[in-house]
Amino acid sequence: MTTPDAVPLSGPRFQTEPARLYREMRCDHGAVVPVLLDGGIPAWLVLGYRELHQVTGDPVLFSRDSDLWNQWENIPADWPLLPMIGHKQPSILYTVGERHRQRAAMISNALEEVDPFELRAHAERFADELIDALCSAGEADLVAQYAMLLPVRVLARLYGFPDEDGPGLVTALNDMIDGRERALAGQAHLAASMAQLLADRRKEPAADVVSRMLADDSGFSDEEIAQDLMVMMAAGHQPTADWIGNSLRLMLTDDRFAASLFGGRNSVAEAMNEVLWEDTPTQNVAGRWAARDTHLGGRRVKAGDLLLLGLQGANSDPQVRTDASALTGGNNAHFSFGHGEHRCPFPAQEIAEVIARTGIEVVLDRLPDIDLAVPAESLTRRPSPWLRGLSGLPVRFSPVPAR
Repeated sequence: MTTPDAVPLSGPRFQTEPARLYREMRCDHGAVVPVLLDGGIPAWLVLGYRELHQVTGDPVLFSRDSDLWNQWENIPADWPLLPMIGHKQPSILYTVGERHRQRAAMISNALEEVDPFELRAHAERFADELIDALCSAGEADLVAQYAMLLPVRVLARLYGFPDEDGPGLVTALNDMIDGRERALAGQAHLAASMAQLLADRRKEPAADVVSRMLADDSGFSDEEIAQDLMVMMAAGHQPTADWIGNSLRLMLTDDRFAASLFGGRNSVAEAMNEVLWEDTPTQNVAGRWAARDTHLGGRRVKAGDLLLLGLQGANSDPQVRTDASALTGGNNAHFSFGHGEHRCPFPAQEIAEVIARTGIEVVLDRLPDIDLAVPAESLTRRPSPWLRGLSGLPVRFSPVPAR
């Protein structure tokens, strides 16, 4: 399936000007773009809104079963994208059919029982602790010192981890997501912590997510549940942290949201929704695999071809966003949580939204005169075509005492 004009899915433009890059890709190639992954591995990037709806809405033709991939013989054991495109992974990400539906129901049922008032209270408590640690300095990096530390603390509490385990889990998960020299150690710490929590809850159930998953009668093994918990924690932490960071950046740099910085609250939700359309934390996702030869967006897709879900590209498809300068308001028909039976479960979306909104509101309440400490154009993004988040958000404010 390699085409001579395939676009490498790498390079600084995914960091510096993704919107323009996606426009150029769409102009040159249409809604389905031939791309090359690390090592020259071919794939398709689906940028069209309608085409992405078709792919995510047909789990039989466009399967989540990575065993179908026609490139496995070309993938080396140390391929850097293996953690993202798993092979023989016993998690919900690669389960299909009725077993996937049972698994998704187990997770949704466990998350639905989370009390929204307790969730908000946990998020406020941890957010206040993080603000207490920086508020007297008059300056801070709200990504490194705040957004990257908050979601996993809340999720760990919901799972049933004791609060003292929280900081270690934060470090392990961020190491794993960074994908550098400490990534494997972080993954090992997270796996060992999860296995210990499962063993503890087998002996002594409690009112937490892990106990509710263990009580499910669908017959999933502890290893499967542990894998799902790790997937849920990773998927719930980094995108939520980036949702906080990207929303705060928007509110600090865009006059349309200035009212929120001076006591208004209506536009916090509006800014968060704007980010999901225009600057979504999860830009591209791997993926789906064609179960048979087919056609999509004018392209001939062969059995076993990998299709990457271009969430941000589809969100900015000019056929659905005819006026990209207009605020999205309450329109939430974006792809930022996915679509179809493999989308982010609704209870998980609600949990992420409560954590992100609470995190933003605590910043605005505690640091009312907050402002950027650097020119807006100097803010940089982490170099990734997959996740879009700030590498830092330096701010200044009047020092205030810890509570």
